[in-house]
Amino acid sequence: MRKTIIDVQNISKTFKITKRKTGFKGALANIFHPEHEYKKAVNDISFNIKEGEMVGFIGPNGAGKSTTVKMLSGILYPDSGNINIAGYIPHKQRKEYVANIGVVFGQKSQISWDLSPLDSYEVIKHIYKIPDKKYKENIERFTELLDMQKFINQPVRQLSLGQRMRADIAAALLHSPKIVFFDEPTIGIDVVGKEKIRSFIKSLNKTDNITMIFTTHDMQDIEKTCERLIIIDDGKKLYDGSLDAIKSNYVSSRIIEAEFEQLPEKIDIPDVTVSDVDKNRMKKFITFDTSKIGINSLMSTLLNNYNIKDISVKEPEIDAIISDIYQGKIIVH
Repeated sequence: MRKTIIDVQNISKTFKITKRKTGFKGALANIFHPEHEYKKAVNDISFNIKEGEMVGFIGPNGAGKSTTVKMLSGILYPDSGNINIAGYIPHKQRKEYVANIGVVFGQKSQISWDLSPLDSYEVIKHIYKIPDKKYKENIERFTELLDMQKFINQPVRQLSLGQRMRADIAAALLHSPKIVFFDEPTIGIDVVGKEKIRSFIKSLNKTDNITMIFTTHDMQDIEKTCERLIIIDDGKKLYDGSLDAIKSNYVSSRIIEAEFEQLPEKIDIPDVTVSDVDKNRMKKFITFDTSKIGINSLMSTLLNNYNIKDISVKEPEIDAIISDIYQGKIIVH
C-alpha cells in the first residue's frame, strides 16, 4: 500500500495589495496615504497525495493554484495550516527539501542559453552532488526516452521549443527527485513533441515511482497522464477525485456514433437525438441522456433493430466538461 508523501492541511494565504489611484492627486495619495486591500488567494485547502500518484491540479486564472503550488514548492509559506512533504516543511527546510523535488516551468528554461544541454547537466550534477553512476544512468536513459541524441551537444539557443522543453524536463529529473511539479510542460509544442514528453513522463512515473503534480490549461496533458484531478476556484477546493468519475457522474449527455450498412428510413427511439456525421448520411451521431436511457439498452436497441456496420461510444470531451465546471454549469463536490 502506497504511503502519503504530500500532506496538506487547511492551508490559507492572503496577499496585501496596494490600491493604486490615478491622476496627480492620486499619485500623491499613493505616496503619502496609501490604501490597501486584502485578497485571499487560498482559502482552507486540504488534500493528501500518495507516493507515485500523478495528479492534475487545475483551476481558472486567479483560482489560487499557482499560489498553492508555490507553497508546496517552498517559495511561499501559508498564513495558516500545515504542509508536510516527504517529511519536510517546505518553507522551513528549504535547502534540504529542494534536493528532493524537481520543477518544470514551460515558459522558463532552467538550462543555460549559451551552453549545450549536456554542459548544463554537468553543472547540475555538481550542484546536486549526483553520484557518477546515477548521473551516467540518467543521462543515457533520458537521452534515449526523450530522443535527445541529435541535439544534446548543441547550444540551447539553437534548439526548437520542443527540443528545449525536453532538455529542461531531463534537467529537472536528473537528480532523481521524489516529487516533480510540472507547470505547463507542453505549452507551445507541436503534437509529436507533446506525445514524446507525455510518454516519457508516464514511463518515468512507472519505473521510478515519482510523484507528479501538473498545473496546465492543456487538459490533454492531464487526461493522458493523470488518473486524479484536483480542481480549485476562488481559493477553494471544488473537486478531488478521478477523471473517470467526472465523466460518469457529472455528464449525462452522451453520444453514440453508428455507421449503417444501409440508410434507415427513420430511427425511432424515444429520448434520443439523431444527426448526420457526414454528407453521405451513413454515419450518425445518436445523442442521449444517461438519466433517461442506459447506454447498454440503447446499444442493444440499435444493434437488434438496425443494420449496423460499426458502432462506438464517443467519450465526452474533458475540455468541455472542465469549461462547464469553471462556468458553474456543472456543480461538482
